[in-house]
This record gives sequence, structure tokens and C-alpha cells, in this order.
Amino acid sequence: MLARRFLYLIAGLIVLTLAAGLTWSLFQDQLLRMTFVPGGRFDAAAAGPAPDYRSAAAWLSRPDLPDDPARWLPDGVAPAVEKPAIAVFYVPPTTYYSKASWNAPIANVESRQWLRAFAWSEASAFNAIGAIWAPRYRSATLGTFMTDSPDAAKALDLAYGDVERAFDAFVAQLPANRPILLAGHSQGTLHLMRLLKDKVAGKPIAKRIVAAYLVGWPISVEADVPALGLPACTRADQAGCILSWQSFAEPAEPRQIREIFESSVGLTGAPRKGTNMICVNPLTGLPASAAAPDANIGALVPRSDYMGADVKPGVVGARCDPSGVLLIGAPPKGFDRFVMPGNNYHVFDYALFWANIRADAARRSAAYLGR
Repeated sequence: MLARRFLYLIAGLIVLTLAAGLTWSLFQDQLLRMTFVPGGRFDAAAAGPAPDYRSAAAWLSRPDLPDDPARWLPDGVAPAVEKPAIAVFYVPPTTYYSKASWNAPIANVESRQWLRAFAWSEASAFNAIGAIWAPRYRSATLGTFMTDSPDAAKALDLAYGDVERAFDAFVAQLPANRPILLAGHSQGTLHLMRLLKDKVAGKPIAKRIVAAYLVGWPISVEADVPALGLPACTRADQAGCILSWQSFAEPAEPRQIREIFESSVGLTGAPRKGTNMICVNPLTGLPASAAAPDANIGALVPRSDYMGADVKPGVVGARCDPSGVLLIGAPPKGFDRFVMPGNNYHVFDYALFWANIRADAARRSAAYLGR
């Protein structure tokens, strides 16, 4: 399955610190499974009770939370709007790496710490256009994506079930005509794709979607998009469309992602082999486009503890490669930690283009509200 095999690559950013180069190249599969795949059978109870999304405690971000990391802003950036016209539903990426259970307990301390980091480095890009809702969910652990065990599928289903219930609670608390922007990253994007297929495509709520930022996951234009109920974006001022990209420095080696992509089946049931990946350049808002570093109005350059960042313009340019990935040129300074094999800057898919994503969301929101 694409989900399992694609996130298999992400484990490299952690295990590279555990093994020397030769050992890694010879025994990477064994090391990854030994380090991350849970040894026991799937047990939903091990992840604790399902979150009650009627309660504020079940949310990482919500308009009524006094301490909401998604409201964070770097120095020099204007504060968020006071009366947002749009509601944002953001689903965080994988933040649980333990093999103690197949799904993250809501109370896991390390997972909660990284959730805050992703809220300020990713979700905060949208806080100028709307109130952000981000559920705490029992995400599948990283090891889930390294095995074809039926337990892995159960873990993903449990995680998606939480996201689906959170979305239902989110929609139930909104005015019936409130526009909605969807955003996710990595595992969060995987769940949003399924959510679009199950809860949005072909339904009245589809008309309320301002845009869907489905970042850090390979999406087929031909084999996935028709099932999602929204088209891929083709204009910078287009509303009601999907944006997606995967960031690689050069020399890039996306061969593994391409092989995984082409060996899997899309959400329409058709094979992805021979189809095109969505690549919308976050610097231009356009597919199949290129932009120099001076078009980058602000990347979030992380501080040494990765619990803060400073916005800096001109850090990287970007161009959509014919292979479907987003190339950012030479490895950028300040982003040297957590780089995945092949020069994959997956962890920084949002941070590298934070201010441009912010401007893009504002532009698409204005287009939606004005039409």
C-alpha cells in the first residue's frame, strides 16, 4: 500500500542517527523494522480511549483554547484576523515513533511536544485567514508504515476514525455557510485524502471548500484526484482546488518515491503507474512552474532546539520537476537536521515556504469569498 511504503522512507531521518553508513546501506530494512515496528498485535485499547471532540481537551488547536500553538507568529509578521471568515481544519503529520503500541496515546509527552512544533511551523501559515481547528488523534506509529501486517491497516483505520469524528465535530460547530480550508502534512494528508473521498466528494459541503493543502504525499492527477471531489489547482487565484508538493534539494534522488507511487493503486481504483503527480509550486501557486529564491518572501528557519524559528526571505527557490517532485536547489543553510535520504526535505515542506503559503491562502480565500 502506498501509505505504508511511502512513510517507510520517513524513518530514515531517525535511523540515520543510529547506524553507520555501511551498516545502514546493508541492513536498513532490518534496522527499521527492529527499531520501529511494534512487536505485539494491534490493540486499540493500548492507545487509550477515543478522544471526545466535544471537549476542548481533544484539540491541539481550537478558537477557544487559551494556549494554541497555531496562533504563533514569528517576529515582524502581522497578527491573525480577529473575526475570521474561514474555518481551517488542519491534520498534523506523524509524531509518534514508539513501538510500544500501534497508535499514539493522546497523552504521550513526546508526541504532544512535536505536535506543538508542527502547529506553529505548519498550521500557523493559515492563521491570518481563519480560525484553526487541529485535532489530537491517535496517529499510526511510524512502524505502521514498514510492514504489510493486517495490524498496520487496523492502526491506520483507527487513526482515520479519529480524524473523521473530529471533522464531523468541527463541521457541527460551524455556521452552515462557513467556508472551510483543509490542510495536512504527511500522515495528516493521507487521512485528508480519505476524508475528501468519504465526506466531501459529491456532497454539498464540497462547495464550501476554499482549498485543500495536501502536502508531503504523492497524489496522482489521474488516479487519485477524480475521487477527491476537487481539481488540482491550475491558477494562483483559483479556489476550490488541491495543492500538493514534495520538497527535494539537489542532487535529488526521488527514485524510491516514484517506484512506490507507480506500484500502487489510486483512490479511483486505477493504477498510479504512468500517471502524473500533483506538483503545485508554493512560491507561484502554479503547477509545472519555477521561481528564483527572491520569490520566496519568507522561510521559517528553525532555531537550534527546533522549538522556534525566524522568518527569512530568499532562502530557497523552487521548481516543479517533470518527475512530480519540487526541487529547491542546493541544500539550504539552517535546515540540515532531519533531511531524509535522497535529499528529501519532507520535514520542511511547509517551513521552507511559510510566508508564501500564507499569502497563497489569503489569495485563494479572497477569490472564494469574492466569487
